[in-house]
Amino acid sequence: MPGPILEVSDSEDSDLVLRTVEREDAPFLQRVFTDPYARLGLHEATHKSEAEVEEFVEEQVEDDSNAAYFACVDDEDAPFDHPDEDETEVVAFVYANHVDRDRPGLVVWVPEEHRGDGHAEPALELVLDALWRTYDAHTVGATVLGGDEFTQNLVESVGFVDEGRGREVQFVDGAYRDEIEYGLLREEWGGQ
Repeated sequence: MPGPILEVSDSEDSDLVLRTVEREDAPFLQRVFTDPYARLGLHEATHKSEAEVEEFVEEQVEDDSNAAYFACVDDEDAPFDHPDEDETEVVAFVYANHVDRDRPGLVVWVPEEHRGDGHAEPALELVLDALWRTYDAHTVGATVLGGDEFTQNLVESVGFVDEGRGREVQFVDGAYRDEIEYGLLREEWGGQ
């Protein structure tokens, strides 16, 4: 299960913490690669085996030029470091690639069972706060596939702006889909 706490929400309305993604989380992360809308954000066209996801964690998540977070709801007695499976619940996975550049790209995935429970927006806000505070990025981008209304609404809700689209560039669920490019400038971030 997820590792130590990296960030704690300071909002009275949120009980979220950001935790590290560990190699042992590969079985859970494998679900990201079964979601065609999420995996394309990771530049993967097909699902992955557990071994391939372990390799993704080792080569991408643990790379200093990327940042990966699990947004979790912890039990009251969950430890700071490595909680047991029954002490925390992962409600979102957020991956930022190329945090060492001027425009990191975000991938946000919320498990189906947590969509609509009110954690997605605070989780993304908490990650953005962490990114702006930790990295010298001028802007953050997110590519969302047409048809993924949940993620489109999510990124727009925290201030991302539609900057353009590639028309019918991805084939998902039996149809060609647009890639919608979103951006958020540091100066536009209202969460600070």
